[in-house]
Amino acid sequence: MIFRRPHFTEYIMARLVTLGVFTGFVFSTLLYIFIPETDIAFSAIALLIAGFTIFIYAINRGARRMQNELRLINKYLENLEKTEKIDYKAHFFTQEFEDINQNLIKVLDSAKKREEIKQRYNAKLKLKNRQRADMISAIAHEFRNPIASIMGYAQTLEEDKEIPQALQEKFLNKIYNNGVKIEALLSRLVLWNKFESGEATLHPSQFDLYTLAQEVKTSLEEKYPQREIVLQGSSHMVEADRTLLEIVLKNLIENALKYSKDEVVVTMDKGHISVIDKGLGISSSDINKVTKKFYRSGTHSWDNSMGLGLSIVKRILELHGTELEIQSEEEKGSTFSFTL
Repeated sequence: MIFRRPHFTEYIMARLVTLGVFTGFVFSTLLYIFIPETDIAFSAIALLIAGFTIFIYAINRGARRMQNELRLINKYLENLEKTEKIDYKAHFFTQEFEDINQNLIKVLDSAKKREEIKQRYNAKLKLKNRQRADMISAIAHEFRNPIASIMGYAQTLEEDKEIPQALQEKFLNKIYNNGVKIEALLSRLVLWNKFESGEATLHPSQFDLYTLAQEVKTSLEEKYPQREIVLQGSSHMVEADRTLLEIVLKNLIENALKYSKDEVVVTMDKGHISVIDKGLGISSSDINKVTKKFYRSGTHSWDNSMGLGLSIVKRILELHGTELEIQSEEEKGSTFSFTL
């Protein structure tokens, strides 16, 4: 025999019928004993039974209605995680059940909001993990070549002791240059980490922006001796973070040198600076993406140094209360500009 807990209506009816039978039997016996006329006694007993029957029927209807309301509430609870639409118009027979329903609706609304927040958080977490994986891939890609070069030149110098002095100096110079490249990559990562953690702050000072541009021009011309950088403009004093603006100018001009073959023109009209190249250009679909961190487009082998260069430029300019403007056309060139 299988035992189970009774439903609400079953429990009420079982108790009520038991009580009714016992009470009916007692009162029927008393009526039969104290009423001498048999016909009147049986009539009274019949009325008593009819009254109990009506009473039990009324209680049964009420119990069934309450059971239905309990089932509706239980349905909410069973599908708490799956419920997408809440029946706000559900009507309950008693005020207590109506109060329970309203409180349950609040719980469901709160649960749905928490679930939405959880989903958004999970989406952000997945994006962060994907970006972290992209960053690790980009770092591995960027560091592999200079490290391989250093190891190759060092191994050659180690194994061949009779290499001519001039060739030795050339190899050592290659090792040094690749070491400088690795140091620059690490510096860029450290700077970006400061932006991400909110630790980057401005250290403003007054300086001549044109003089800073000349210094950057000279430095890059030494690095790219076969390329020409044309600087147009005049002296203009600004109050800004000189170190960070040097990074901005260097990144923009070096990008122009990497992705073009003709001269790169830097114009300065008071506080408006533009870096113009006649290179590969950027597609309209990529213009809004190139300043995003870790972005690396396959178009024309566009490579933004781990996808951080222009993103760092954008963040530095935001700290100075301005923004990077990009105008570009494929196969015709690009113009990167900002205003201080």
